[in-house]
Amino acid sequence: MEEIIGAILSGGADRRDFEALRLPEKYRGVVVQKENVGMFDGMRTADKDPRKSLSVQDVPVPEVGPGEALVAVMASSVNYNTVWSAVFEPLPTFVFLERYGRTNELAARHDLPYHVLGSDLAGVVLRTGPGVSAWRPGDEVVAHCLSVELESSDGHNDTMLDPEQRIWGFETNFGGLAELALVKSNQLMPKPGHLSWEEAAAPGLVNSTAYRQLVSRNGAGMKQGDNVLVWGASGGLGSYATQLALAGGANPICVVSSPEKADICRSMGAENVIDRRAEGFRFWQDERTQDPREWKRFGKRIRELTGGEDIDIVFEHPGRETFGASVFVTRKGGTITTCASTSGYLHEYDNRYLWMSLKRIIGSHFANYREAWEANRLVAKGRIHPTLSRVYSLDDTGQAAHDVHRNRHQGKVGVLCLAPEEGLGVRNQEMRAKHIDAINRFRTSSY
Repeated sequence: MEEIIGAILSGGADRRDFEALRLPEKYRGVVVQKENVGMFDGMRTADKDPRKSLSVQDVPVPEVGPGEALVAVMASSVNYNTVWSAVFEPLPTFVFLERYGRTNELAARHDLPYHVLGSDLAGVVLRTGPGVSAWRPGDEVVAHCLSVELESSDGHNDTMLDPEQRIWGFETNFGGLAELALVKSNQLMPKPGHLSWEEAAAPGLVNSTAYRQLVSRNGAGMKQGDNVLVWGASGGLGSYATQLALAGGANPICVVSSPEKADICRSMGAENVIDRRAEGFRFWQDERTQDPREWKRFGKRIRELTGGEDIDIVFEHPGRETFGASVFVTRKGGTITTCASTSGYLHEYDNRYLWMSLKRIIGSHFANYREAWEANRLVAKGRIHPTLSRVYSLDDTGQAAHDVHRNRHQGKVGVLCLAPEEGLGVRNQEMRAKHIDAINRFRTSSY
């Protein structure tokens, strides 16, 4: 790996230099083991510890097939799907790998007794397979996590509707939390030149997810002046929704759970922030009973911030804990867009407040090819900035996932893979100087 790292850090290597590099037989990756699937049986989700299931081990370098690229990963990041994979919920990811492996001979490579995780990367192309013409060895790239086959017409208008749609590094193997990663070449996008490796790796999954859910016609179709309720507004997903709302001329009402997280939202430019813990909002009386009085109190608090207006769009991702309140506070004819459900998948709400007020619930999941490119374009233009709270080494990914599972983070949690230290990989110093105040302001502290 030293030769590969040296070529990348030199800044002077060209395509032929990268083509001449010898590939190692093995590389280090963050994995879960199939034999450990039952290790947390009988435990509450909150008590499951990713540090016990995640390990860094040497794995063989996979064959590069048609339409694929092998990437040297300089940095990656932890998403909530890393946590799900590590605690084997809602299903062990080996179920996905087995299913994928049955589809064709090339896909059978993914069905292994270990799963290399990770759905983000920033790095350099090392090899491309037959049929790849858009990318060459030496290209600096980031990757979105949409993996599709596009053999069915169902996905041709919206690649997220492809029946063989998968999330790379979650429902496929050879993910980005590793020294090398295998992707379909159409997952690759240009790395924003003014960002370091770890900064460039942070937005991919969450920024694209927030873009589709909030901005795209496939989501809420946000417009200028909309009041947008953003749950977890300082977190990995919510921080990008907050920025997209501000950049699009909307009014984000940011919901957080601490004064520190409220300050992060204000540093992004948000004026209306609700610290739900400080204001004592409890939407459930017990595990089975919601409290409509709290919905009403929450709605009143929102109207105090908006000058008497109700919410046009709810950016929903906590799920069970907040969904009843989300449906209630949305204005007549408004929209609730939902993904993730990190507090629980079984949502409960009073349907009278939905059907009688003509509200809409829209399910949203990652982003199609075009949406991912548009989201990355906003980052490249300096309209959306990475939100990083801490950067870990590859060996400490288990701790990183543990901290995300315990909600100890703000923004995204980065992981250095081949990059020996933070701050490397910046190519456009002029643009970085233009945006350095925002970049530094959005680098928050977890502790």
